[in-house]
Amino acid sequence: MERIIIEGGIPLHGTVQAGGSKNAALPILAATLLTAESCTISNVPDVSDVQFMVKILQHLGAHAEPLDKNTVRVEARNIRDEAPYDLVRKMRASVVLLGPLLGRLKSCKVSVPGGCVIGPRPIDLHVEGLNKLGAHFTLEEGNIVSHTQELTGTVIDLKSKFGSTVLGTENVIMAATVAKGVTIIKHAAQEPEVVDLASFLEKMGAKISGAGTPTIRIEGVRALHGCEHRIICDRIEAGTFMTAAAITGGNILVRGCDPVHLHALIEKLEKMGLNIHWEKYDIRVQVDQPLRGTKVVTEPYPGFPTDMQAQLMAVMSLGEKSSTVIEKVFPERFMHAAELVRMGAKIQVRGDTAHIDGVKQLSGAHVMASDLRASAALVIAGLAAHGQTTIHRVYHIDRGYENIDEKLRSLGARIWRERDA
Repeated sequence: MERIIIEGGIPLHGTVQAGGSKNAALPILAATLLTAESCTISNVPDVSDVQFMVKILQHLGAHAEPLDKNTVRVEARNIRDEAPYDLVRKMRASVVLLGPLLGRLKSCKVSVPGGCVIGPRPIDLHVEGLNKLGAHFTLEEGNIVSHTQELTGTVIDLKSKFGSTVLGTENVIMAATVAKGVTIIKHAAQEPEVVDLASFLEKMGAKISGAGTPTIRIEGVRALHGCEHRIICDRIEAGTFMTAAAITGGNILVRGCDPVHLHALIEKLEKMGLNIHWEKYDIRVQVDQPLRGTKVVTEPYPGFPTDMQAQLMAVMSLGEKSSTVIEKVFPERFMHAAELVRMGAKIQVRGDTAHIDGVKQLSGAHVMASDLRASAALVIAGLAAHGQTTIHRVYHIDRGYENIDEKLRSLGARIWRERDA
């Protein structure tokens, strides 16, 4: 395994390009199973989660091949309905195979997925939504087994106590595109990644309206066809670079991202005293005063994203006053807090709430990454810390960030990788 080492204390300056969205690429790659024709997907991030998804598609019988580093072509002419545990266990998002496999083959066998350890992430709403379309489910030896005679459109409510389910919404949309009749999804997830999936499916011939709103309407069609599609920018990667500028007192331009997708983060960073300017697909982040404390409540889009909570907490740890984070999406998603405390942060976690008292300086330390966004937070903290920070288990960060160390070096950071002894 590898570790990332950072010599902190350098303000970041320069321009960085945000890559394609992992969270958009995974369901879109899964959706290629809905047609036997060729689909070409560009701006695909070269990260381990995407590599796992490509391997799963290949195991299912699809001809999936990279045309270059960030372009994948998939032709799923003859496919099987069983996704293996050895691949699925490594990535929770593989649950989005349920919808397209049921839509295409009317049956599937998918191992219960793994992924980050950030608290319970049930797939009950996925099963419930697909069940209402006419699919029948059983759990056999750790596998979700499903079949249907015919998928039929209906009204499906995906509301839960933690908000709308993104992957659940995507699963239902994919299955409903080839179901008989009309499907209405209430309390649908509104994330940009859902909109991007809908856009891809529409290019394939699907009839979808309302994506990006709480109510989505899908009129089923008999078959979908191949197409070409470019993945949207990764708003979480872009946001991570913005917090890197914030914590180091830097001045950077993040290119290729949609400021509308980052509105909630921009609003909080401005309240903390940052100067942020944007036009079209560029965002400039500049720090010219001490960081102020603030309060954040994570919510489904368009609220503050849970996937930016850990990175912003690292920034909050150097605020002049106290800050508060209330985690409403994944209430147990605070495993990074203890590692930030090892670096000198003052953080107390009680239930779904973290209280952060700002300190003047963080200190480099050996820390352990527990999940994808927690590892990003430790990198952010290490960029500002006095001395050397060593981050272990960095395979987590490679799940969702393409060459993050190289991109940070281009902004002036002293960051490199070494093999664990």
